[in-house]
Amino acid sequence: MAGVVMMANLLVQSRRISARFTGVSARVARCRVDYRAEGLSCVRSAAAAAVLAGLAAGAALVVQPSPTAAQGQQSSNEFVTKARHAVLMEAQSGAVMYQFKADELAPPASMNKLMTLAVVFKALKAGQIKLDDTFLVSENAWRRGGAPSRTSAMMIPINTRVSIEQLLQGVVVQSGNDAAIALAEGLGGTEGAFAAKLMTDEARRIGLKTAQFRNATGLSHPEQRISARELADLARFLIKEYPEHYPRFAQREFNWLKHKFFNRNPLLSMGIGADGMKTGHLNEAGYGLVGSAVQDGRRLIAVVMGLPTENDRRDEARRILEWGFRNFTEAKLFDAGEIVGHARVWGGDKLYVGLRGKGDVAVVLAKFPASQKLKGEIIYQGPLKPPIKAGEQVAILRVTSTAGASNDVLLYAAEDAVSGGVVRQGLDSLAHLAEWALGAAFAKIKSSVGSSGASATPGAINGAAEGNAPMAAPPPVRTLAR
Repeated sequence: MAGVVMMANLLVQSRRISARFTGVSARVARCRVDYRAEGLSCVRSAAAAAVLAGLAAGAALVVQPSPTAAQGQQSSNEFVTKARHAVLMEAQSGAVMYQFKADELAPPASMNKLMTLAVVFKALKAGQIKLDDTFLVSENAWRRGGAPSRTSAMMIPINTRVSIEQLLQGVVVQSGNDAAIALAEGLGGTEGAFAAKLMTDEARRIGLKTAQFRNATGLSHPEQRISARELADLARFLIKEYPEHYPRFAQREFNWLKHKFFNRNPLLSMGIGADGMKTGHLNEAGYGLVGSAVQDGRRLIAVVMGLPTENDRRDEARRILEWGFRNFTEAKLFDAGEIVGHARVWGGDKLYVGLRGKGDVAVVLAKFPASQKLKGEIIYQGPLKPPIKAGEQVAILRVTSTAGASNDVLLYAAEDAVSGGVVRQGLDSLAHLAEWALGAAFAKIKSSVGSSGASATPGAINGAAEGNAPMAAPPPVRTLAR
């Protein structure tokens, strides 16, 4: 029995499993997903029906999430960008409203300084440093980032001690490389150590998995790269985690010694609700901008990278933000406490645990085009292993649309699950081994049929996707007819 348990443990870590959902209301399903024709009056029930219909058909439960739009293709017929890379994100939910080559790595230029600021803000919040503490501007900071560098600089004299408050303003408003290096050396000893350890560790902690940092400034380095999506994620983190510091990004001017600096973010003066965040430019990277704006209580984050001119950067950032405010709305799929789906449990006192959101489950969807379709997936590392506590975050509901929107909503266990003992573990192990064998056999048959030129019906054995039939169906989901 122990050998069976061990073998199943190894298998279930990498396999794709699926689940069946029941209880989709026919009355809800008949409501058309036609935002333009229905004037959004049907968005709640239609969206819920479309998502649940996708889940009922056998939504894949995958160990690692995959991008929602093919890289290299514009994700919406309604918007085409000039940027090499672009993302539009709803700040509250993290929903991606538009993306284009969003996961390709590119030089961040001075947008890299957002990560430098994240490290400094964290140290301030932890009490490790105070705003009136001073850091020395070394010869290295002066030569590589100050007046001799002929890059954007705060023009701090060599061997001057400057307060962290002033250095922060120098980074945010003027994009001062000397100020960024001084902060890095003050916290990390050297700029290289600051980037390799503090910036990289903090990036991984907040979920930036692919970004590579080699300096605090964003100056050219062949190994320094980040994606538009992770820049948007970083901006969202800064907005949510450090509300006491976010107003810095709206500061228009900064006086330092005999210099008067003006914020380089062109969005701030456009009257579109913009209040941050950071520009960047390198010859090899082009012009980029991370921008954020609020209209009618909704905050959006836009990232554009790789534009040929400053004017293109300004116009494209404004255009994507205004398009987002015009063309997207929020739709509630499930009420607070409502069961969204179920997750399989291995070796527990129950086969499944119910999943629900924390409060209402709402997503951001495009108003147009009217013909868009929705797809829902519940994603978790499965099967779950007890003990599981009610309220523990165990899964994600991913809702995507053919208009390019992508929403990830955290799902939580609705009930406790405890160990079912050795007998239940053994039975579940045998069940998973059988499911794996059936899946492998089905894949072999499907491959053989495909190579012979015949068509195979996509779907599953016994109604489950990916050819892995659950041994027992989860409890039904309550219907959503209103």
